[in-house]
Amino acid sequence: MIADSFGRVHDYLRVSLTDNCNFRCFYCMPEEDYDFTPASRLMQPDEILELAKIFVAQGVKKIRLTGGEPLVRKDAAQIISALGKLPVELVITTNGTRIAELLPTLLEAGIKTVNISLDTLQPEKFMLITRRDVFHQVRSNIDLLLHHKIRVKVNMVVMKGLNDDEIKDFIEWTRLHPIQIRFIEFMPFSGNKWTSNKLFSLEEILTQIQKDFTVLPVDGAAHDTAKSFMIPGHEGSFAIISTMTAPFCSTCNRMRLTADGKLKNCLFSNGETDLLTALRNHEDVLPLIISSIWSKKKELGGQFDTHFKNLDASTINNRSMITIGG
Repeated sequence: MIADSFGRVHDYLRVSLTDNCNFRCFYCMPEEDYDFTPASRLMQPDEILELAKIFVAQGVKKIRLTGGEPLVRKDAAQIISALGKLPVELVITTNGTRIAELLPTLLEAGIKTVNISLDTLQPEKFMLITRRDVFHQVRSNIDLLLHHKIRVKVNMVVMKGLNDDEIKDFIEWTRLHPIQIRFIEFMPFSGNKWTSNKLFSLEEILTQIQKDFTVLPVDGAAHDTAKSFMIPGHEGSFAIISTMTAPFCSTCNRMRLTADGKLKNCLFSNGETDLLTALRNHEDVLPLIISSIWSKKKELGGQFDTHFKNLDASTINNRSMITIGG
């Protein structure tokens, strides 16, 4: 069992496979000419599996593969297949571009839930946000997942003045489709030009939806990051991840392993523990894991609080989102 000093048991591991991505979303990876981590410094498939086994032996029940875009790795299928043999729930967060190509691997590995990052339902705005013209490919792949009975959650980062006017359109999507839309408050990371006036809050999102729909709260699981809701008559549902205005830190059970093998005990932690170097030196990494999680701060990495309107994002010491893995 892996626990911190506040009694929170950590049984959910997020593993970033790469900091590379075929999109260039400004809130995640600001520059077009980004210096990706050299392949030699990334965890290799056997190293990912070895570290995953250590975490599973300590009680980890769920592993999520993230990126960058995890499916751009040439050996993504090999990694997914290997992890799919572990006694855990294996899930993935992806931008959806390579789903069709890797669908047989996902099915064979027993993946039953896929999170798709999609911030707009407008092809022109999609191009503006991602700098890539593949909107219809992503939508087609979402339909493909649904056809194969894989649960789809759509992650939409809501940004005031950019896509907050599409909240109703996303809700309408759930009327006839069994998807969950997850509205995410815009969070500050290195280089993403976060300011408080771009943040569209939990309260604002709910107010917007309640103008047109009857909204009912849904009881969540113990460690849910999202507050879940349903609309009578809709096949799908929606949830809100309110990291900035109503964080879920008190029940957090998450650990993050970056693509270069660093353990982060919080999305906003200003420190990290190098597991990959220790592994390559044939050292015991378990004490490093235990020590890292034990030192976890009470909330938000100890770097800020929910009074976000006065937050100066430049004072936060952290990586960019793409190098953390979300």
